[in-house]
Amino acid sequence: MSPTSDTALLVVDAQESFRQRRDDWAATANPRVFDNIALLVAHARSVGDSVAWVTHSEPGTGGVFDPDSGFVRVVAELDPRADEIQVTKTTVSAFTSTDLQQQLAARGIGRLVVCGIRTEQCCETTARIAGDIGFAVEFVTDATTTSPIPAGPGYAALAGDELMRRTESVLGGREFATITSTARRVRDVAIRPLSA
Repeated sequence: MSPTSDTALLVVDAQESFRQRRDDWAATANPRVFDNIALLVAHARSVGDSVAWVTHSEPGTGGVFDPDSGFVRVVAELDPRADEIQVTKTTVSAFTSTDLQQQLAARGIGRLVVCGIRTEQCCETTARIAGDIGFAVEFVTDATTTSPIPAGPGYAALAGDELMRRTESVLGGREFATITSTARRVRDVAIRPLSA
């Protein structure tokens, strides 16, 4: 189905690079992240929402985020379509180093549904900036994941699930986004009339 609404599902950094960091990925707070993202993608397509895919790239680093590694690609099981928005960023926010805002504006998008990897980093930063530049934002926490942060100079360790709850509190409590779940998003949107 071609997009027919003013909503876009924004899938942030759901890419193979993260799985290549084996120890880090083994500690992921939400092992069902790709299952939930897949449900959101299928639902967005079925109701006429746009889908936008964001990947993160660190050219010249020689690591798993270097495009030369071959891992800067959306995980195969999510299967982006050629007619869907696809951008590659080199910053934490999906907006700062891409033309994502312009592509969304060209499609008449006013509402973003954010999911992906890392909850408190690229997903949260993207959601905050999206709100600042005028988008209504829904944040689907159980379609995001992150890994623990070990303690360091001047900061305490945080478990992945603590980071996810913190992001919900910051985005929801400070009104950057409406916090929702995969099940609620799919159920609620199923009864919402599409924009003309």
